[in-house]
Amino acid sequence: MKRDRNAKIIATLGPASSDPAIIRRMFETGVDVFRLNFSHGSHDDHQRRLEEIRRMEAEYGRPVGVLLDLQGPKLRLGTFEGGSAQLATGARFRLELDATPGNVRRAPLPHPEIFRAIGNGSELLLDDGKLRLRVEEAGEDFAETVVMVGGRISDRKGVNVPGSRLPISPLTLKDRADLAFGLDLGVDWVALSFVQTAEDIDEARALIGDRAWIMAKLEKPLAIDHLEQIVQRADGIMVARGDLGVELPAEQIPELQRRIVRECRRVGKVVVVATQMLESMTNSPVPTRAETSDVACAIYEGADAVMLSAESASGNFPVEAVATMNRIVERVECDPAYREQIDASHARAEATVADAICCALRKAVQLIEPAVTVTYTSSGFTSLRAARERVATRIVALTPSQTVARRLALVWGVHAVPFIEASNVDEMIGVACRTAGQEGLAREGDLVAIAAGLPFGESGTTNLLQIARMAGPSASATGTSDDWVAW
Repeated sequence: MKRDRNAKIIATLGPASSDPAIIRRMFETGVDVFRLNFSHGSHDDHQRRLEEIRRMEAEYGRPVGVLLDLQGPKLRLGTFEGGSAQLATGARFRLELDATPGNVRRAPLPHPEIFRAIGNGSELLLDDGKLRLRVEEAGEDFAETVVMVGGRISDRKGVNVPGSRLPISPLTLKDRADLAFGLDLGVDWVALSFVQTAEDIDEARALIGDRAWIMAKLEKPLAIDHLEQIVQRADGIMVARGDLGVELPAEQIPELQRRIVRECRRVGKVVVVATQMLESMTNSPVPTRAETSDVACAIYEGADAVMLSAESASGNFPVEAVATMNRIVERVECDPAYREQIDASHARAEATVADAICCALRKAVQLIEPAVTVTYTSSGFTSLRAARERVATRIVALTPSQTVARRLALVWGVHAVPFIEASNVDEMIGVACRTAGQEGLAREGDLVAIAAGLPFGESGTTNLLQIARMAGPSASATGTSDDWVAW
């Protein structure tokens, strides 16, 4: 099974999409990677869903990626007398460590790290930014504030501290337990919440090692200040627009999305655009026109993937949401202006042998228009560098690692196929041509562009570009030179 598009689709599993039949329909309709959101559900819930994904993967013979999304720290108020209070604009309001239930004059805030980070003039946002406070005086266990934007506040609503770096790890005790559980299950990607600096990626890497690739969720304005360093350290980036929009003005989010996508494409890192993409489809079988345009804009910008959250996890139309997103992506990629825009936004490559090969690959594809590009990769490196070039063909990634194949399910244009390692160049060309034919991507007479690294099996050694023509039946059992002519 292959997709008729390059950009990928991530769908979140939840109560609306836990039934095996629904998961299969979502995959058949267009999902490439399933997200397990550990902010909700039990370990047993997530294990059942992952086991169903693996059964389905074996049945269809196509690698499917699984993304574990960690909850991260949740900064919340305590409780209120009667469950809520109405805060008046202009009123004074005190926050303190004292856990006594709050009222219209005060509230418990059980987070000493917040009091350590704020000072006079700092702003605090309550309940996703619906209420705003300005700090007039702060100490180790309290903050006297003025209500800038009032409203009703209730028990355990969230607190945001824009503009301040909080002395807090992105990995809570719950996250560490969830991470260990997910890695033992064999997830392919780990999405790290509450990233503030590149050192947060290092902390996660020390725990994860090479057991999964790391995706940094950009939710905090401080992360944007360290964007280049975070992109360099992570394997992928998620533009978490909902959380970014809490601490930043909404009008800044489109600009930041484009900046993040450009930076990821420049260095060749996977980038996902997420949050509220088809939000109305949580309750409606059709999206709004604005939502359709939102998804399309992310594809025109060259994002590797777009993501469904509540639409597929708890909505009434999970399969329809996937189908809608699939149609939007396919339609955009059929637009001649899409290819023009992707080429126009291509970033200059690095001065390395691997990028020299992949730049030559991109140019060769433009000139001779092969049916498909084939990359041999043991670590995913060659396929990632080829995808960075946004070559104008499908990329078949041949890898001896099922794990790498699953990770590559999230990468733009890559159709991953596990295979037994090639031992020489002739065998490599034969397997590439045979696989291209078997996958329905090339036929007799077509050209096939091949990028690989010698010696075989060594990571990060992309140094070979080969062009072959399919000269005979592509489904040969041996992949011998009877099936191809090489230059």
